[in-house]
Amino acid sequence: MRLDIVLENSDIIKNLSGINNSNLKAIEEIYDCMLDIHGDSVICNLENEEKIDSITRLLKMAIFVIKKGIKISPRDVIYIDNIIKEGLEERYTDFISTRKPICHTINNKHIYAKTLKQNEYIEDIKKKDLIFSIGAAGTGKTYLAVCYGVNELKRGNVERIILTRPAVEAGENLGFLPGDLKEKVDPYLRPLYDALHDMLGVEGTQSLIDKGVIEIAPLAYMRGRTLENSFIILDEAQNATIDQLKMFLTRMGFNSKMIVTGDVSQIDLPNSKKSGLKVSANLLRDIPEVGVIVFDRFDVVRHPLVGKIIEKFEHLEN
Repeated sequence: MRLDIVLENSDIIKNLSGINNSNLKAIEEIYDCMLDIHGDSVICNLENEEKIDSITRLLKMAIFVIKKGIKISPRDVIYIDNIIKEGLEERYTDFISTRKPICHTINNKHIYAKTLKQNEYIEDIKKKDLIFSIGAAGTGKTYLAVCYGVNELKRGNVERIILTRPAVEAGENLGFLPGDLKEKVDPYLRPLYDALHDMLGVEGTQSLIDKGVIEIAPLAYMRGRTLENSFIILDEAQNATIDQLKMFLTRMGFNSKMIVTGDVSQIDLPNSKKSGLKVSANLLRDIPEVGVIVFDRFDVVRHPLVGKIIEKFEHLEN
């Protein structure tokens, strides 16, 4: 049957279909149906009215997003479907209608929050001094924090950016890696470098590191310091103990903002040591200046398969 949808032009048809019809295939997988586009109409082989209504709402929301100048992917299709099922269409519509870029890359590409939870995360960073960001890989928790921090640096709101993470190995031993401590730790800081390179370029990043405006160091190097006029990000905080997190959080000085990110499903600490991330977030969350954002698999903005993988491992752990 034909759905009650009119595709106004070829650009909408192309974006709605996706590369090699990947967006339509994502809908087909969700609703176990066959979709096709003929002229300005979408054809569906279903007769189930409830499913037809859901697909219609999904397509209309997707078209609304496209009309706002946003190129959608299968990941967006899955996210929009979840938004509809959770009854968050009005909130999502408002978010898409009013969203503004967080910053732009070295190539002048604007960076936006892509999900409601990411938008909530950015709003918390604007308003609060300490933010815990907990979620799986691909939710944007580290990348968005670095983007925001670089923007604050460019605006002159902070004097430096400090990026740190625990030197805990994911099944490897730092002692067997070649080089001095910096060379041993640098591979574990790669996601932070990648985000900086996107924002500032390789040469721009290195120049600011050489000047001490950007500091990238293991968590142990924070002991005994007071970090003022700084934007500070502790990444992979699930691998910090309670004592380490207490040490880090008490380094905050005036006019500073701290972002603590981590994935509690990826703890690499020895069995005898307890992660301090969830403990610290729960302990401090009722303080007005503290924000706690917990992402779930629907906030993953990588390949759709990543969300499915996370879901399977969640079931295994439960």
